[in-house]
Amino acid sequence: MKHFNIALIPGDGIGPEVVAEGIKVLKAIEEADKTISFTFKEFPWGCEYYLKNGKMMDDDALDILKDYDAIYLGAVGYPGVPDHISLRDLLIKIRKGFDQYVNLRPVELLHPDLTPLKNKTEKDIDMLVIRENSEGEYSGAGDWLFKDKPEEVVLQTGVFSRKGTERIIRYAYEEARKSNRTLTSISKGNALNYSMVFWDQVFEEVGKEYPDVKTYSYLVDAASLYFVSQPERFEVVVTSNLFGDIVTDIGAAITGGMGLATGANINPERKYPSMFEPVHGSAPDIAGKGIANPIAAIWSVSQMLDFFGLEEWAEAVLNTIKQILKENTYLTPDLGGSVSTDELGSHFVELLIKNRG
Repeated sequence: MKHFNIALIPGDGIGPEVVAEGIKVLKAIEEADKTISFTFKEFPWGCEYYLKNGKMMDDDALDILKDYDAIYLGAVGYPGVPDHISLRDLLIKIRKGFDQYVNLRPVELLHPDLTPLKNKTEKDIDMLVIRENSEGEYSGAGDWLFKDKPEEVVLQTGVFSRKGTERIIRYAYEEARKSNRTLTSISKGNALNYSMVFWDQVFEEVGKEYPDVKTYSYLVDAASLYFVSQPERFEVVVTSNLFGDIVTDIGAAITGGMGLATGANINPERKYPSMFEPVHGSAPDIAGKGIANPIAAIWSVSQMLDFFGLEEWAEAVLNTIKQILKENTYLTPDLGGSVSTDELGSHFVELLIKNRG
């Protein structure tokens, strides 16, 4: 029996709605496969908790979470709580505290009708973006000088350590080698004359250990253009915290929208739990209406299963997502359908179990 203990942070807006469908999938897998079991513990942290308690989560939250096998997060952010507080005091705090330095964001076209790009197929849009997730532009270093005075100055400092830069780039090379794909680095060395020149240098240094991996390097502006005009250029991509955040939203746009965007925050050494989340945000405008698209949250379940070593179930979940998109009858309004979040999730479970026989 393989048992996994999962911490749930449904969070804000549509987070609880889509997480509920992901849990539905995990419980169905548990019912169908008697060699697997899951337990869940839900925590009320998020913006509503902040408005009541003045903090996004308990002071000892990391101590509470550290012994779980994984964290399943719904969404963070809601009107009334500044974005820099909701992001930094929960999501980034967990990423940093648990050294989840690898952010995996698949940019994969699951059905040709979903892309707004002309004449692009599933074969053309199939990449994995590996984003540095612990430092860089999101390090939080800086200062605010002479506030509210004419000479006011703000400093936002990107932090690129040798350790942090080398380990994410090495992880990407390993992934490219393992999957026999090309590796592209995205930086901005022509303008950022310290951080990105260093990034490019480390990419070249580590690359000497991987002569079998074919590599490319693009400036982030050019890469953003190619994401739209020639996405087939990219297979495995490695980039910094900020650039990874931006280009993966472009990736979501060319593969069907944020309702299909998922991400995994990985601690490869497994010293701490990893965290899995849809990355569409809390969408407060549709919260409580029952129309949120749960596919990204379910895709993050596939990533979690893969991390647990349950590759067959992970693949089955992803294949079922593709089947639902192909059927085109059980889709939420954002994808042109009319079913509810719950209806899509229930139909998904039926198909998943049927397919597994």
